[in-house]
Amino acid sequence: MKATIVQTYLHWEDRDKNLDHFNTLIDAIDEETDLIVLPEMFSTGFSLLPMKTAEEHKTKTFSWLQKKAQEKKCFITGSVAVNDGGLFFNRLHWIEPNGNADFYDKRHLFRMAGEEKVYTAGTKKIIKPVNDFKVLPLVCYDLRFPAWSRNKLDKITNVWLYDVLIYVANWPAVRSYPWKQLLIARAIENQCYVIGVNRVGKDGNGYDHSGDSVVINPWGEIINLVKVNEEHIETVTLDKNYQEEFRKIFPVGLDADDFELK
Repeated sequence: MKATIVQTYLHWEDRDKNLDHFNTLIDAIDEETDLIVLPEMFSTGFSLLPMKTAEEHKTKTFSWLQKKAQEKKCFITGSVAVNDGGLFFNRLHWIEPNGNADFYDKRHLFRMAGEEKVYTAGTKKIIKPVNDFKVLPLVCYDLRFPAWSRNKLDKITNVWLYDVLIYVANWPAVRSYPWKQLLIARAIENQCYVIGVNRVGKDGNGYDHSGDSVVINPWGEIINLVKVNEEHIETVTLDKNYQEEFRKIFPVGLDADDFELK
């Protein structure tokens, strides 16, 4: 599977400028890819004014995502601020190459910024197929809660719950160290590929973002070349055979604790 990560600056609370910018970036991708991953709230930046920035579900940005997925003949994902039935959600859209769609609402809302005061938390995950891989997409602060992303091996069928874990983010540079360490930890503990896509530049609240977008293999090794503090697009190949062999020779899933998440 080929995954393209898009690390870029964002225009603060300006949907039209952001969509125009992403049009330019995505149209410039000249190699085949199966999946394009955009940052958290890519159309507005991480705004805590959803009454100003949120759009109705399946309207402008959703339609734009469908169009880009169909044009590029690939999956595309990223989160936006959405007003759904009078409630605001930090909603990750998952768009298929044919335009079919699903979504995930961010479960863990960043209380240190007051996100939980204006947005509603999601309650369920989605796991989506891309070629031979099963993909679990999550959002930013979800990274700090490993039980929510915990992979499971069916010890009878020997089938894992998922193979690729995605985090889309607006993660400030001041906390870049835990961002980098936690992403590696999630890859190792879940024996999965991890894709973390973060923005760069200063947001409307004055916070700097260094990007540090990354693709990590199940061993915990970084396999991409994205530079910090720069706009960068990169397509990385994920090797399913490598993952399956690694899981066979080091079958930690067979010894994992059973648990129920509430």
